Amino acid sequence: MSEIGTSILQTLGGANSTSLVSLADDLAAAQFEPRIARLAAANEALDAKISAASALKNQLTQLATALGERVRAGDLAPTPKIANGAVAQVSRANSRPAGSYSLEVLTLAAAQTLTGPPLADPTTVVGGGTLTLRFGAVAGGAFTADAARTPVPVTIPAGATLEQVAEAINGAGAGVSAYIARAADGARLVLKGAEGANSGFVLEAAGDPGLSALAWEPVAGAPDRLLSTALDAEFEIDGVLMRAPTNKVGEVAPGLSLTLTGTNAGLPTAITFNEAAPAITSTMQDLVAALNEIATALNDATDPQSGELARDDGARALRRQLSALGSAVVMPGATNGAPATLAELGLSINRDGVFSVNLATLERALADDPEGVSAMFTNGLNGVYATVDRIARNASAVGTPGSLASSVNRYTAQKTQIDKESLKAVEMQEAMTARLTKQFAAADAQVAASKSTLSFLQAQIDMWNKSDD
Repeated sequence: MSEIGTSILQTLGGANSTSLVSLADDLAAAQFEPRIARLAAANEALDAKISAASALKNQLTQLATALGERVRAGDLAPTPKIANGAVAQVSRANSRPAGSYSLEVLTLAAAQTLTGPPLADPTTVVGGGTLTLRFGAVAGGAFTADAARTPVPVTIPAGATLEQVAEAINGAGAGVSAYIARAADGARLVLKGAEGANSGFVLEAAGDPGLSALAWEPVAGAPDRLLSTALDAEFEIDGVLMRAPTNKVGEVAPGLSLTLTGTNAGLPTAITFNEAAPAITSTMQDLVAALNEIATALNDATDPQSGELARDDGARALRRQLSALGSAVVMPGATNGAPATLAELGLSINRDGVFSVNLATLERALADDPEGVSAMFTNGLNGVYATVDRIARNASAVGTPGSLASSVNRYTAQKTQIDKESLKAVEMQEAMTARLTKQFAAADAQVAASKSTLSFLQAQIDMWNKSDD
């Protein structure tokens, strides 16, 4: 007879409610606990996989974020700096700088501002007719029309107020804005044009007398109505006189774009460019250190004997991408001779996945083509940052097969299924315990009844034997 069977008989022989429940628990546990233990072990293994894959994914994201911030700091390319910041805002143009420059701003570009005669109120009726804006240069009490620009007629309806005249001018799209100013002497129509000497204008009028009073030209018009004259910006770069119709003059010298903000006639200011080589060298060293942290974590996670991600598709894909990082073309549009791969900046990777940078190779690249190297560290579609960012995004792309994010989702789904199976096994164990407890109680009752009958019969037999004596 088995030990379980013997135990059952012994328990039923002198059973109480506690021993019956304990026996039922033991039998249910023997049936289900091995399965529950296997599920718990599988769950623990999935937790380790999820943790390892998530950690790698987060390391990549942190590297891409840090590298992006480093690139956006602006010191990985020769960046212009101006000694007198009140004169101009300087920015880097696409071409290669030709050393440093001097800047002297003689005149800022200005827009023409013209007012109308004072009226009692903005709602004063001036009448209808046609206003015509003609564009050109207003200078020395004369107007020289710009033959390249077509006059703009503005139709004013009959009975129009001064406010309605302003609305009509704004609606004409002529590049002249209009508003009503409540001046000390009454309501005045104010017209403002664009910057640049040839953006000056005269205003012709045909119609009611009130509308005709708004007309202006420099010969016969009231000079006090011209509040400012349209001017070109005039400035000197290294002593060379230049003009521009706007203060945002763009690229004025190799590598230099300007937005003029003030004048410094007679007091030229210097514009210099920072040296990017030290910052690039530091960034390459930091990049290698960060890549090695990721490589170490990846090697541990993919160890064939102990790695949580030893056979994980996302980890394998990441290893392939990192292995090819040095030889990958990160600047597909690089000109002939310009660096296009990180290997050309000295990056290498050994068979164990450990990265290093050859500083001599990097120094040579910076000396031969500093602009080409700097171009690799920009915030564009291509370059070092864009390449690392793509690797990080691919690893985090849930919908990309073979990504770390897909692995995390797959393991999470498996973990959810195991949780359901574990719960079901526990429920089945509890149900079996309850069923056995009920069955054992019924069997115990039957044994007790049999023992009572046996005791009664034994007592009768004893009485019969005694009477025979």
